[in-house]
Amino acid sequence: MSSQISQMLRPHIKDLGGFAARRLLPNQDRSMVGPFIFFDHLGPATFLPGKGVDVRPHPHINLATVTYLFAGVLLHRDSLGSVQEIRPGEVNWMTAGRGIVHSERTPTNARTGESILHAIQTWIALPDGYEEVSPSFEHYPTDSLPTWNRDGASITLIAGEVDGYKSPVVTFSPMMYLDVILKPKGKFVLGSEYREQGIYSVTEGLKINGESIEQHRLVMVQPGDGVEITSSMEARCVIIGGEPIGKRYKWWNFVSSSPSRIEQAKSDWQQGLFDQVPGETEFIPLPDASFVESV
Repeated sequence: MSSQISQMLRPHIKDLGGFAARRLLPNQDRSMVGPFIFFDHLGPATFLPGKGVDVRPHPHINLATVTYLFAGVLLHRDSLGSVQEIRPGEVNWMTAGRGIVHSERTPTNARTGESILHAIQTWIALPDGYEEVSPSFEHYPTDSLPTWNRDGASITLIAGEVDGYKSPVVTFSPMMYLDVILKPKGKFVLGSEYREQGIYSVTEGLKINGESIEQHRLVMVQPGDGVEITSSMEARCVIIGGEPIGKRYKWWNFVSSSPSRIEQAKSDWQQGLFDQVPGETEFIPLPDASFVESV
């Protein structure tokens, strides 16, 4: 194994009702990468006419959700009244802060024929001093994100800062989130701007410092003089990273630095004290579990 590769995480497959998610974070061997506390690779999944994604309203606290699509379309609704379709290359950033409720569904007009979903869903734990900010939602179109080409690689900066580029996506702690598409024999060199960095192999054909990487692996790399990502074919990876923000607790859809805050959120959801999503009548009930995981 390359001296700069410190861990190689395998996904845990989750059934999300009609399609599979490869869950890389939290992982039994690692809980966070910088502020990233949750990482799901959704699909690619194909839905028959009339079918689609139906994630019913559910709550979040003390985190931000980031939705980024490779293919398909999703309709976001939340308790602030936001209604927004997201398509490939765009970014939906929802800051839960002190509490928000949202749903994600395949739009009605996309169910007339077969539809597809292929996406990355991540959660960003909010740092101390920002966990209880006012909830908000922002949509960023494709042409608002920095993109550049170099050495056979096409790079999109989804969020954060890297290599002198800065995304317009408003973040709360130092981080980076990149979508990198490599041509055959393409190359991208990852610098050492952040203490924690992970490379996710969306496709086959990737090498890190000359070592072949299996598809669907989250590879943790040590900061150094530069980590070289190359490809033997057209390939794609997602890179996440940032500065650690300290210990966090996770239970269901709740993340916080305080276990008691999670207990309060559980009680609030069970008692119907969260704001509702306009236009939605369904919701996901509180799971029957009491364990709060330290991450």
